[in-house]
Amino acid sequence: MPVLTGTNLTLSYGEVEILKGMSIAVEPNEKIGMVGRNGSGKSTLLKILIGMIKQDTGTVVVQQGARVGYLHQNHDLQAEDTLHQAAGRAFEMVDKLHTELEAVYEDMADAQGDALDKLLKEQERLDKAIESAGGYANDHKIDQVLHGLGFTDEQFQIQVKDLSGGQCARVALAKILLESPTVLLLDEPTNHLDVDGREWLENFLRDEYRGAVILISHDRYLLDQVVSRIVEVEDGRLVEYPGNYAAFRKQRVERRTVMLRAYEKQQAVFKKEEAFIRQFKAGQRAKQAKGRESRLDREKLSALERPIELDDMKLNLPKAERTGDIVVAARDICKSYPNDDGSTKVLFKDLTFHIERGQRWGVIGPNGAGKSTLIRCLLTEQDIDSGTIKLGSKLAVGHFTQTHEDLDPEKTVYRHIQDTIKRETEERVMMSEQDARNLAGAFMFSGKDQEKQIGVMSGGEQARAVLAALLASAKNVLVLDEPTNHLDIQAAERLEGAIARTYENPKTGEVTQGDYEGTIMLISHDRALIDAVCDHMLILDGNGGCEIFAGTYTEWKQSKLIVRDKPKFAKQRTPAVVKAAPKPTKKNQGEQKNKYSWMQIGKIEERMTEIGIELKRIDAELGDADVWTDYERANGLTDKRDALKVELEELEAEWVTKSN
Repeated sequence: MPVLTGTNLTLSYGEVEILKGMSIAVEPNEKIGMVGRNGSGKSTLLKILIGMIKQDTGTVVVQQGARVGYLHQNHDLQAEDTLHQAAGRAFEMVDKLHTELEAVYEDMADAQGDALDKLLKEQERLDKAIESAGGYANDHKIDQVLHGLGFTDEQFQIQVKDLSGGQCARVALAKILLESPTVLLLDEPTNHLDVDGREWLENFLRDEYRGAVILISHDRYLLDQVVSRIVEVEDGRLVEYPGNYAAFRKQRVERRTVMLRAYEKQQAVFKKEEAFIRQFKAGQRAKQAKGRESRLDREKLSALERPIELDDMKLNLPKAERTGDIVVAARDICKSYPNDDGSTKVLFKDLTFHIERGQRWGVIGPNGAGKSTLIRCLLTEQDIDSGTIKLGSKLAVGHFTQTHEDLDPEKTVYRHIQDTIKRETEERVMMSEQDARNLAGAFMFSGKDQEKQIGVMSGGEQARAVLAALLASAKNVLVLDEPTNHLDIQAAERLEGAIARTYENPKTGEVTQGDYEGTIMLISHDRALIDAVCDHMLILDGNGGCEIFAGTYTEWKQSKLIVRDKPKFAKQRTPAVVKAAPKPTKKNQGEQKNKYSWMQIGKIEERMTEIGIELKRIDAELGDADVWTDYERANGLTDKRDALKVELEELEAEWVTKSN
C-alpha cells in the first residue's frame, strides 16, 4: 500500500498550466528519482505533496501514521543555535515524547486497576511514537551525519548566524536526514556538497535510510546508485521509467524514437490531405475538399508534437591553433592565507606538476580547499607565495568562472554569442545570425528563448549562453570552474557531449573520439562530467596536501580501494622521495647543472611526453587487483614508476630553467 499518493494534480498560474493531471504513488522504502528541465514543475510538485502549495484539483493522501519530510530551499534554522544544536533539533519530537513517557512511568508507580491499564496503553502508544519519530537521540548520530556532510568537530560550536549559505544548506540537510521521516522529499540536496559529501549521501540513502525517497537531483551518479525508478516531468505530466538513471536514458531514446515515427507518420498524412485540398478546392470536388479541410483543421488542434532532443547534437567546434607541448608547468608552488583567528590556512605546498597539450585535468577537493585559487595561480591571475609557474606558448585560454558580471543584460543570447566570438577570435569576423541561433539551439535555447535578454535569464540560462560562446571561440585551453552548478541534467549532458573524451551517439550507440582537441582544466563536483571529460586528476585534501593521478575519476577511486584492500603479504616498500633540484640563482647559475642540461627544450618536452605515457600504462597495470597477488611484479612496477617520477622531476626542473 502506498505511503504517499498524489492523484490527478493540476495547477495553473494565470493561463500557464504547470501541472496537467499528474499522478504519483510512493511505496514504502521506495527510492524515486525525479528529473526534468529547469522550470518544468518538479519543485512545485514536491511542495504540493508536502502541503506547502494547494493544487487546483486532485488529491494528496498520506498513509495514516506516516510522516513526510521536505528539504526546504529556505532553511528554517534558529540563528542563535550552534551548528550541532541546529542539527540536533531533529530530535525535538523524540525528546518531548521521552518527557511524556517519563511522566507515565512516574504515574504507574502508584496506579492500580483501570488506571494502570490506561497508563500501560499510553506507554505502548508513546513507545511506538518514539520509534516512528526516529528512536533515541544521541550525539553519535548527529556527529556521524555532520561529519558525512563535510563538517569538522571544530565547526560544531559555530552559531547558525555565522554560517555561510552553503553551510546552512548542509545543516538543514543533516537535520532532515536525522528526523528520518517515512517519506523524504529532497530537492537538489547535493547543491552545496563536495565530492566526498555526495558520496556519503549516496551511501546513506542507498544503504542506511529505510524510508521512501523522492529525489530531485542533477547528480547522475547519485541517481544511478540510489533510485529504482525515474519519473520525468515533461509538459506538465509525469512519465515513468523503471530502473536507475542509466536505464532511463536508454528507455527515453527508445520512447522518443517511437514518438518521432508517429509524428512523421501523422505529418505525412497531413501533407497528403493538404495536397488534395489544394488540388480540388476550386473544382468539381470543392465540397469534398472543404469538408476534408475542416476535418484537417480539427485534427491539427490535437496534433502530435515533434519530440525534442532526439537529434544528434555533436558540435563541430572550431579548430584552435596548437599550443606548445607543455601548457603549464608548476614547480614547488605554495599558497596560504591567514585565518581570522591568526592561524594560517595552507591551500597547497611544494606542489610540482605539469600539464601537456591535449590533457584534461579534473580538480577536486573539499569546499574551501583552494581549487579555484590554484587555477587562478596557474593562469597567473593570482600570485603564489613561492615557487615557479611557467605558461607554454600560443595559449588561447577560455575561462568559465562561477560569476558572470561582465554580461550585457540588454543582449539576446545569439547576439552575445556573435559579439563574444568576434571579440575573442583573431579573425574578428562576426558569426552569422543564423549560425549563432543554431549554436544557441544546440545549447537548448528554443526560438522564443533566443529573443530573451540576458538580464532576465535565470542563472542556468546565463551559464548556457556563456558556455556556448566560449566553446565556439576557438580556445585551445578551456578552464571550467563549476560549469554545471546551475545547469539541469539535459544541459549538463549537452556540455559533456561537446567536450567529452569520447562521444556516444544517443541513437546508434556508436562511440567516436570527442570533437574538442585542446587542453582542459575542470573544477567540478559532478562526478559524471569529470569521468567523461578528464584523464588526469588533481586532488586537494583541504589541509595543504595534494595528490596527482594519471587516469579517470573512476580509476582513481578504484586505485584507492585496491590500496586499501590489497593482500597483506605484498612486500612493504618505502616510496622513493622525490627531491626538487635547487633553483638556480645568480651565484650558482653557472655551476648548477643536472644530467639533462645538454638537452634542447624540444627534446625535453618529447621525453616528458614519453614518460607521461609510460606512467599511465604502469598505473593501468597497478589498477589490476591481480597484480598485487604477485608481489615481485607489483614491486617491480612501483620501482619503475618511482624512477620515472624522479626523471620527470629533473626534466621539469630543466624545462623551467630553459623556459625562463
